[in-house]
Amino acid sequence: MRNGQMRKARHNPCHSTMVPRIVIGILATWTLVVTGVILAVTWPNPKSRAVLLMAWGLILIWIGAGGFVMWRWQAVWCLWIRAVRMPWMAKFVLGCVVLALAEEAVTTLMTNAAPLFGVAKGAAYITASANYLDVVLFHSVVVFVPLFIGWSFLLRWWRFSPFAVFILFGITGTLCETISFGLQNLGNFPFWILVYGLMVWLPARAVPEERSAREPRWWCYPLAIVFPFGFLPLLLVVAPWLWLTAKHPPIHFPPL
Repeated sequence: MRNGQMRKARHNPCHSTMVPRIVIGILATWTLVVTGVILAVTWPNPKSRAVLLMAWGLILIWIGAGGFVMWRWQAVWCLWIRAVRMPWMAKFVLGCVVLALAEEAVTTLMTNAAPLFGVAKGAAYITASANYLDVVLFHSVVVFVPLFIGWSFLLRWWRFSPFAVFILFGITGTLCETISFGLQNLGNFPFWILVYGLMVWLPARAVPEERSAREPRWWCYPLAIVFPFGFLPLLLVVAPWLWLTAKHPPIHFPPL
């Protein structure tokens, strides 16, 4: 009787979703509190205030509204994705790219909305350029594509849960931000986990369960954080223009 109850509890959807909900709640609370405190502290500085308000725009639109739409209608999205006649690994990568493009549309919108936050365009920003195509083709999404390809192989070999993919790629994204823009990004890791995790969660949710893959061992989780970086040389293939325009500026605005 006791064993039967334990098996039933193990397969209870409430038990399988409790931990992710708690973790997401902690990450969201941390993000809101820390971003709110920093905004309050930096409010007298117009540029810092504008940057923080842009970050709040990303939180509300991408993490809040975007995350809710993906979660609320996840079954519908998964049906649509699975109906597309394409190998599931290709659909996973394409789905991640589409969501990354959507996220960068929000960040670029925030950068262009600088006058609404009290400063001139370019005086405060959260993207390298105010031009959306420049942002995605030279600075952000184009670099993510090899990372998404790396994750498609990880999911081919191991059955990471969508929530695990969310957290692990979020940590990878935090490392990307830290390497690119400084150690201060480590202190804001909940924000970056939410931003990057939402790029991969829904495509991972749509990966077919019936694929031939093994349950991940403990060492697969730390490996999954750094493994996608090994695919960065694919930029030579997927984005040859990056090397043909080597003098392209890293940021198109004056330093903050």
